[in-house]
Amino acid sequence: MSILITFLSLAIELVLGYPARLFDAIGHPVTWFGRLISFLDRRLNRATDSDAHRRRWGVVALLVIVLVPAALAFWVEAMLWSFPLGLLITAILATSLLSQKSLAEHVEAVADALETGGLDMGRIAVSRIVGRDPEKLDRAAVCRAAIESLAENFSDGVVAPAFWIGVGGLAGGVAYKA
Repeated sequence: MSILITFLSLAIELVLGYPARLFDAIGHPVTWFGRLISFLDRRLNRATDSDAHRRRWGVVALLVIVLVPAALAFWVEAMLWSFPLGLLITAILATSLLSQKSLAEHVEAVADALETGGLDMGRIAVSRIVGRDPEKLDRAAVCRAAIESLAENFSDGVVAPAFWIGVGGLAGGVAYKA
C-alpha cells in the first residue's frame, strides 16, 4: 500500500503543491521540525553542561525529533485506514513531504527571468534558490546554479521522501524529513 500512497502523493503534489493559504494558516512540516529542533536545542544544549552531558541530551533530542513525529504519522495513517477515503487522505498528507511542484516553479522562474528580464533578473531569481552570491555569476553560471540546485533539491525534496514513503508509508516519509 505504501507504494500506492507514494504514487498518489507524487501525482497530487505535482498538480497542487503545498497551498500558500495552508502554509500561511498552519506552516509546513519542515518548519514544524525546525521549531522542534530549536526548542530542544534551547532546552537541552546548554554551553555550561559537560560535553558528555550534552551528547546524552543530543541523543535524546535526536530520538524525539525522529521517533515522536514518525510515531504520530504512523498512528494517523493507521487511523485513516478505517475510513473509506483513508488511502487518499493519507496520500494527501504525504504530499506535504514532497516539493516537486515548487522546485519546478523556482527553477522555471530563473529560466523565465533570464529570457524576459536578462541577466539581472536571472540573478535575482536564482538568488531565491542558491546560497552563493549571484552578482558574480554570468548567464551560464546562473543556469548552472539553477540546475545544480534542481539536482540537489530533487534528491532531498522528491526522490528521498518518495522512497521513504514507499518503504514506510507516511511514517517513513516523516522520519526521513525529521
